[in-house]
Amino acid sequence: MEIKIQNVNINYMQYGKDKGKDIILLHGWGQNIEMMKPLGDSFSNKYRITILDFPGFGQSEEPKEPWNIEKYNSMLEEFINKVGIKKPIVIGHSFGGRVAIRYSARNPIEKLVLFGSPCIRIEENLSLTVKFLKKLKTLPGMNNFGEYMKQYIGSRDYKAASPIMRQTLVDVVNEDLSKYAREIEEPTLLIWGEHDTEAPVNDARELEKIMIDAALIVLPGTHYAYLENLPRIVSILDNFF
Repeated sequence: MEIKIQNVNINYMQYGKDKGKDIILLHGWGQNIEMMKPLGDSFSNKYRITILDFPGFGQSEEPKEPWNIEKYNSMLEEFINKVGIKKPIVIGHSFGGRVAIRYSARNPIEKLVLFGSPCIRIEENLSLTVKFLKKLKTLPGMNNFGEYMKQYIGSRDYKAASPIMRQTLVDVVNEDLSKYAREIEEPTLLIWGEHDTEAPVNDARELEKIMIDAALIVLPGTHYAYLENLPRIVSILDNFF
């Protein structure tokens, strides 16, 4: 199905039990509906499932300009209202979890589940090479060096993105969402892979400390531990819901 939100065409699916409670699933950066569908399928006999492709991903249209977390949150608020979702269980992976944190801080939800979703901005220990390149960019006559530098030190996601989505990625990952995480009162489950290198478990432990009602479960696996341990995840969430 397709719906227009904030002048962007958004692809989504809604299925499952018509009169059941709502679960909305939010995918990670560079992903799409298909990455969350195995989880949605596991609960479609009891709940109404909604999954969308975020603008810029899957079959949804790319935004006309770079978006930040607030813009994605505003889109999500309007989307949830238009498709008739009431007080959902919100489940987000990685980037989708960041949007879920922002949404859940200011909107009525039933419960929140985050998979590998860091929200506290922690300065990295930069290598000497990266420090040199950053310093070089500040020298006179090096204004055009920025794009080369980004290609050299940028992440895989950054290099694969269009210019608009590159700036979107920069804006998204640089925002500290801890103030919103502290406002969430509903029960929250944090599920992390013990070998997640994109969102290390230490990030989850810091997040658990600042939230009102959060519990952390660490499972074997990587950034995609929720898929790598799908039967176990379904059992855990079935009890949590």
